[in-house]
Amino acid sequence: MTDSFLGPVVSSAHLASGSFAEVSELEYGLILANHAFERWMVRAIAMAGYPELGALDVLVLHSVYHRDRPKKLADICLVLNVEDTHTVNYAIRKLKKAGLVKDGRQGKEKTVATTDRGAETCERYREIREGLLLRAVADLGLEPEQVSRAAGLLRLMSGQYDQAARAATTY
Repeated sequence: MTDSFLGPVVSSAHLASGSFAEVSELEYGLILANHAFERWMVRAIAMAGYPELGALDVLVLHSVYHRDRPKKLADICLVLNVEDTHTVNYAIRKLKKAGLVKDGRQGKEKTVATTDRGAETCERYREIREGLLLRAVADLGLEPEQVSRAAGLLRLMSGQYDQAARAATTY
């Protein structure tokens, strides 16, 4: 939201001084939202009994639990848009040590699946999320369609950032 007196709310005015300053506003929103989301995931999983897990660990756990099917490392990385597979591999090792996931195989490929404890933890996290986050979000008065449009914009912009990253790598 641009204020005519103050200008756009950004973290780096020099980036907003060129064209399309609204993208700088979006980026600042992404910075704040990213850190708040990571903080939320860590605190919610701690409430569910696992204070040693980090944000990526939580994302990997939920991704593995998704549709209750074993997942390959490459698929988890693709879904989460994580380029550094070793970070996801490390998260899987932490989750195995905590007893939340287990190794498996699909043909020659290694897979990972949630254990019963992992599934229970995901369901507990969901209950905590419902009680602490979703009720508060509902009280904001947002229409579900607004939230869905914002999610679509973020996915669209992620593609733009990925393409720009590829272009920057070629220079």
